[in-house]
Amino acid sequence: MSALHSGSCLCGAIRFEVNCEIPQPDVCHCIKCRKHSGHCFASTDIPKSLINIRGDSDISWYFSSEKIRRGFCRICGSSLFWEPIHRDWIAVAMGAFDRPTNTSLKMNIFVAEKGDYYEITDGVPQH
Repeated sequence: MSALHSGSCLCGAIRFEVNCEIPQPDVCHCIKCRKHSGHCFASTDIPKSLINIRGDSDISWYFSSEKIRRGFCRICGSSLFWEPIHRDWIAVAMGAFDRPTNTSLKMNIFVAEKGDYYEITDGVPQH
């Protein structure tokens, strides 16, 4: 079966294929996601059994807490993954997907921590 969706880091060292429709993503505005990504972090939760990652030796993992690790390309620095330890899914950055994704935003989360330089005006729920 061929992948329904694919994506990569900026330099292409890490590529991934997802064998499901992309679930609606959320946008996290917490300070950790903002620092990890350089702004807010839009991601979707993909079951680990439905994603194939190539070039995973080029993923650098940073443990931002004892329960969460964040993955980025060690070559180009692209922020790609957010993974809760001991869960069966991984959050994949929406910006890393090739187009089209055929989905839309579900919600904004941790909006109380958003940057002061922007407003959230997308019309989706805010938590």
